[in-house]
Amino acid sequence: MKRLALFWAALMVCLSVASSARYAQDFSKVEIKRTLVSGNIHMLEGAGGNIAVSVGRDGALMVDDQFLPLADKIRAELRKLGDGKLKYVLNTHWHGDHTGGNQAFGQEATIVAQENVRRRLAAGQMLLGEMIKPAPEAALPLITYNASMTFFFNGEEVRVIHYPHGHTDGDSVIFFTGSNVAHLGDDFFAGRFPFVDLESGGSVEGLTKNIAEIIQKLPAGAKIIPGHGPLSTIEDLRLYHRMLNETTAVVRKGMAARKSLEQLKKEGLPEEWKAWGTGFIKTDQWIETIYRSFSPQGGQGTRNHYHRLSSGSYIYHGH
Repeated sequence: MKRLALFWAALMVCLSVASSARYAQDFSKVEIKRTLVSGNIHMLEGAGGNIAVSVGRDGALMVDDQFLPLADKIRAELRKLGDGKLKYVLNTHWHGDHTGGNQAFGQEATIVAQENVRRRLAAGQMLLGEMIKPAPEAALPLITYNASMTFFFNGEEVRVIHYPHGHTDGDSVIFFTGSNVAHLGDDFFAGRFPFVDLESGGSVEGLTKNIAEIIQKLPAGAKIIPGHGPLSTIEDLRLYHRMLNETTAVVRKGMAARKSLEQLKKEGLPEEWKAWGTGFIKTDQWIETIYRSFSPQGGQGTRNHYHRLSSGSYIYHGH
């Protein structure tokens, strides 16, 4: 729990210095931390989403690549893991704290993603009140898939599965079957309320359903790399799933009683989930996400509200 608290404290510092400028953060101060997860799989932490790296006889395969200014630091860590060439970069979704490095790594490796990721990167998107410009050609995935695909890499089967309408409409979960490791991308914020991007086809109901399905697929003892937060276990994911179910039930019960959004925010959520609102997404914001996800207009109107809430602190999800 201490490690989790330290992680989120560091993340909030990162968010507090962000602004609407594309790379406002001073990335020169970011250090890349490497952890051996299991088998061939390592986890890299820096700024933005967690990275998974498979290294071995076939070279390197990387899941997500954080921000463009960190590319050289990430390359340095890859060199420490071995001399093998980086062959593939898998994007778990389109947000820039997971795909910003595509522009650099796309010149030396093949980028792979679910087809909605390429579509959104190529077209540009509204994200939390900001217009994200189309990504340059070098940053676009060269291989896309619809429902699933499989790599046989470094002596193990790597399954890439699309879980639709969770965090976004283009989320991939990567299962390293031999190492018994799964990278869940931003479907999983460890120990905190998640960001569900309603503007990009995300949904609280879909996220909850997806997490239930993922739990059923995971073998005993699996190690889980979340999109944000420390290395986790199936028990951590089960707790996260229970949070999704129980907080959603509270808000939906209030909606059925015709309570306003402001009433629901004032009433809050059960004490058990208080600490979950101390990260990126505050309790009020999570209540509103649930409310808008289940309201008749869906995510419509969310953009301006989130822009008002963010005050620049959400830009770490930008491109």
